[in-house]
Amino acid sequence: MSGLKEATARRGTFWQSMRAVAWSFFGVRRGVDHQRDVDRLNPVHVVIAGLVGAAVFIALLILLVHWVVGSGIAAG
Repeated sequence: MSGLKEATARRGTFWQSMRAVAWSFFGVRRGVDHQRDVDRLNPVHVVIAGLVGAAVFIALLILLVHWVVGSGIAAG
């Protein structure tokens, strides 16, 4: 249990977590950067950043579908 307390006490900022999650959505991450993030980022921030990133991604997909359907491009 002390490992979890140590992990949540890390000094990584929420914005650093958002950046790491954004890179992970693209699937492009160097091993050195990944290890640095594992050592520095707060796992609670990473989970929240992942949920925010997923919500933004879904919202963008919904907007794209509405735009395509509304513009008539999808009509065959």
